[in-house]
This record gives sequence, C-alpha cells and structure tokens, in this order.
Amino acid sequence: MTETLAAIADAPIDEAAIEEFVMTSANGALVTFRGVVRDHDHGLAVSALDYQAHPDALAFLQRCCDTVAERSGLRVAAAHRVGSLVVGDIALVAAVAAPHRSLAFEACQQLVDLIKNDVPIWKRQHLADGTTEWVGL
Repeated sequence: MTETLAAIADAPIDEAAIEEFVMTSANGALVTFRGVVRDHDHGLAVSALDYQAHPDALAFLQRCCDTVAERSGLRVAAAHRVGSLVVGDIALVAAVAAPHRSLAFEACQQLVDLIKNDVPIWKRQHLADGTTEWVGL
C-alpha cells in the first residue's frame, strides 16, 4: 500500500513537511494545492473564516488520501486547518508527487475534489457588513 499522510490542524500548516512527505528521489513532479482564504465569495466581501470539523473529519480526510493513493499508486498528503482564519491564511494543503507531471496534476485534482466533497469540515464566513454565513452545511 502506498503511504499517505492526513492531518487536521488548529495551527498553521507546515507546507514543507507535506511536500517532503510525498517527495522521493523517484519523482520528477511535485504538485501542491494551497487553498487560501480570499477576500470575497459570491460577490460579497469576506473578512475572516471559522472552520469547524466533525469529530470524525480526520478519518474522512485519511480515506480521501488513501483512495487517491490506491488509484494512482502515488504518495499523497493533505492537511486542513480548523479554527479562525483571516484573508491570506492557508486553509488546505494537498500534495502529490509522481515520476511525471500529468500523473501528479491529475491525482492532486482528484484529491482536492474528494476532500471538498467528502470531508465534514464547514466554514462560517464573516462578511464585511458584520453578518456571518455557513458554507457547506
């Protein structure tokens, strides 16, 4: 079985550690996705986010990593932040390394899509007008 790493953190994600985990001397391609808190969503100004995870969220995240690793035969890693984040903070890091770039790009996209669809982590957006809204419930 190919190695995977999954983490949910309430502190900034160590992006280098995620990349180092997947990279080996056999790989010529490293693809990393960083999900960054932006200052808007669907036309509204966003000032901050609060991420909350279901108690089993780590198991779901691990399953996403395992699924992509099993399908691709590649090393896969992902970490998701929880807690309060501001614009510019990194909420998600997903990384895949492969001998060739097309394999790494494809596997990383599959990983991020699975995480967005399957992992029970929700965000509350703090909007510039002082209101909040939940996304992903």
